[in-house]
Amino acid sequence: MTDAKTQRIFSGIQPSGHLTLGNYLGALRRFVERQDEGIETVYCLVDLHAITVWQDPDSLRQQTREAAAAFMAAGIDPARSILFNQSQVPAHAELGWLLNCVARMGWMNRMTQFKEKGGKNAEKVSLGLYAYPALMAADILAYHATHVPVGEDQKQHVELTRDIAAKFNHDYGVDFFPMPEPVIEGAATRVMSLRDGSKKMSKSDPSDASRINLTDDADTIAQKFRKARTDAEPLPGSMDELKDRPEARNLVNIYAALSGETQDEVLSQFDGKGFGDFKPALADVAVSVLGPISTRMTDYLSDATEIDRILGEGAVKAEAISAPVVAKTREIMGMILSR
Repeated sequence: MTDAKTQRIFSGIQPSGHLTLGNYLGALRRFVERQDEGIETVYCLVDLHAITVWQDPDSLRQQTREAAAAFMAAGIDPARSILFNQSQVPAHAELGWLLNCVARMGWMNRMTQFKEKGGKNAEKVSLGLYAYPALMAADILAYHATHVPVGEDQKQHVELTRDIAAKFNHDYGVDFFPMPEPVIEGAATRVMSLRDGSKKMSKSDPSDASRINLTDDADTIAQKFRKARTDAEPLPGSMDELKDRPEARNLVNIYAALSGETQDEVLSQFDGKGFGDFKPALADVAVSVLGPISTRMTDYLSDATEIDRILGEGAVKAEAISAPVVAKTREIMGMILSR
C-alpha cells in the first residue's frame, strides 16, 4: 500500500470482444501516453464486469487475450505499466462486497448505464449488472488511484466512486481512500457510430459497418470509412457549422484525433469540399495509424501462452498493491481481530 501522496492512474476495459476505434481513441492511446508522465499506471481487463451478462467461457478467455493483445499492440508496455485481468486479483471481488455495504441504493438507482442496459427487462437482468458500479469503485479504490482516464459516459461512475470513498472515510473517521479524479480529454473521446452519428460506436452494435475494429485490416478500414453515413452538404470552415450534422462532425472528430490536428485545422483543409474528397483522406490517415496495430495484434495473438504469462505477472504486481489496501479496509471496519 502506498501513502496518500502517491499518484496512480487506474483504468480498465471490458474484454467483451472486438475493441474498436472508439476504445483506441478514447482509452488505449491515452493509456499509452500516460506511461511517460512519471505516474504509476495500472490497466485492467475487467472480466468480472463482463460476466454481469452471460458469457461463453471459451469466448471470454479468448476475448481477454484479444484485449490484452490490443493494449500491447497500441503501445502499453508491461514493463512500464501493470497489465492484468481483474479476476486473477481477489482484492477486486472482496473490496467490491465491502463497498456494496457502504454504497446506498439511491445512488445505484441514479446510474444511467443500468437504466440503458436493463431497459424494460430490468427485473430480469443479473444482480451483478445492477451492483457493478460498486465493483467499479472497488477496482479504482483498491489501488488508491488518484486519476481515472474515462470516456464522458463513464464520468458518473468515477463520481460514484468519490461518493463511496467519502462516505467510507466519514463513517469510520479516517482519511483512507483518496478522491479519484476523472480524466477526460481529446478531440474524439466519444467516437460515434459510422452508421448513426447520434449513437456511440459500440462493439455490441449488430452492424459491423458501424465500427472500426482494431482487428480490421487496411482494406476493411478504408471500405468502412468510404461507406460511412454522411450528408450531401460540403464541409464548412468551422465546427460551429457542424452543430446539426452529427455524422459529419463525428468523421471530422475522428480525423482530428488520428492526425493530431484540431478540428478547425482539419476543416481548413477541406473547407467547401465534399465527402468524396474527405473520406479517402480520412481512410488513409486511419490506415496509417491503425494498420500497424492490427498487425501487432495478430502477432501477439499467435502466442496465447505468452499473453497468459504477461497477464499473470501483472496480476502478481497488482495484488502486491491491492491486498494491503483491502486488509487495511477490513481492519478499519473491525474485521481483523487482535490475537
